[in-house]
Amino acid sequence: MSADAVSIRILMVDDHPLVREGIGRQIELESDMTLVAEASNGREAIQQFRAHRPDVTLMDLQMPEMGGLDALIAIRNEFPEARILVLTTYKGDVQIMRALKAGARGYLLKNSLNKELLGAIRAVHAGKKALSAEASVEVAEHATDDPLTPAELRVLRLIADGKSNKEIAAQLSVSEETVKGQVRKVLSKLGANDRTHAAMIGVARGMVEL
Repeated sequence: MSADAVSIRILMVDDHPLVREGIGRQIELESDMTLVAEASNGREAIQQFRAHRPDVTLMDLQMPEMGGLDALIAIRNEFPEARILVLTTYKGDVQIMRALKAGARGYLLKNSLNKELLGAIRAVHAGKKALSAEASVEVAEHATDDPLTPAELRVLRLIADGKSNKEIAAQLSVSEETVKGQVRKVLSKLGANDRTHAAMIGVARGMVEL
């Protein structure tokens, strides 16, 4: 059997050409891997997946036109067996859990790709999960936290947009007293000192996108 016949066929999805080039070079050096296609946004990723049916897809999250999470969900809906490994600069636990719940088989931070990428590709191809060390710590740290309710998340996002309680109440069609209560709960659950601190925590953990 030729080397190609046993190669792990990889689709690389990232909107930065330099990132794709760097990862492509790493893969080229491996006898058991072949880069079969590239894409620069989520829409292209879906098209390339349909065309090539790769064994493992490396998926960036933040991309123009269509983000990685939406592309991941679309691909998994069409191809439930798809093995997708998320590569990102964002280590927020909420973002990590969102990707894993959507069906990602792994989550790697881009600052650890030199050390962890090849092993993660092989693990995911073998049917295992692959989480970078930093991402594992992030998830473990908040595993027992009291999660924000959907209503509290909406309030947090509006706080991050710089909205006052009065503006939030008007936008959500609830009383200002209700909003005040929700803001108190948000600050308490996040361990935040004030609204600005809460917004910063929300961004860091992937609850809020700026």
